[in-house]
Amino acid sequence: MSSLALPTTRLRTRNPLPGFGLSLGLGMAWLGVVVVLPLAALAVRAAGLGPQGWLRALRDERVQEALKLSFGASLTAAVIASVVGALVAWVLVRYRFPGRRLLDALVDLPFALPTAVAGIALTAIYAPNGWVGKLLAAHDIKVAYAVPGIVLALVFIGLPFTVRTLQPVLETLGREPEEAAASLGASRFTTFRRVIVPELLPAWLTGFSLAFARSLGEYGSVIFIAGNLPYKTEIAPLLITIRLEEYDYNGAVAIAALLLVASFVCLLVINLIPLLFEKKAKRNG
Repeated sequence: MSSLALPTTRLRTRNPLPGFGLSLGLGMAWLGVVVVLPLAALAVRAAGLGPQGWLRALRDERVQEALKLSFGASLTAAVIASVVGALVAWVLVRYRFPGRRLLDALVDLPFALPTAVAGIALTAIYAPNGWVGKLLAAHDIKVAYAVPGIVLALVFIGLPFTVRTLQPVLETLGREPEEAAASLGASRFTTFRRVIVPELLPAWLTGFSLAFARSLGEYGSVIFIAGNLPYKTEIAPLLITIRLEEYDYNGAVAIAALLLVASFVCLLVINLIPLLFEKKAKRNG
């Protein structure tokens, strides 16, 4: 009796998905070759610079201005993309109107469009002789070849991250919590502040972090509209390329490593956000 039950027990303990070990091994191997190995090489090279090498590379005034511009423009663009993205996601989820599917498809356009094409298109529109640039130039407003153009390009490539992060949360949330709050006499502002925002906040912060990390390393869509003036409109990714062309490998490695650390911190925060809100919910519960 027991000898007959033993094979059955063994069958029940088998993994229902065969090939897990092989799949995991191949996946980790490709991840190591494509992602981990290049990043590890950069980290080793950056660690080899030593304190003096880092200080020499980052004390350069041109490097500091480029870093200030990249971080400042990325932060501004991420904030704008978060606000506009929330509005677009709300419209796509809560309303039905002609052209809704087209608008939904256009949100993903920056994912599919080559960034250089996006930069050329934005420059053609907002340059002083462009369609919109002519109107703005009449009021002494300069977008292309200035900081506003950089922010505009970064908003363009960061907007899909915020929309696609918030959209499924809004679809899951539904209208029931709002209707319940309204039935209890809550105003629209109170409902938004006390009901909608707490539910959207984790996804909102995630979308913001993704947009910021993506903007920080953006190159193609920015260099055409920025003008690339040293100390004024020169971004850090472009300066990395310039340092390589000047055979200043240590300077390029220092800037690249700094951007890598900033992007990694953003991704780490993204993964910690759900855990923090879960702990907070448990304490409140």
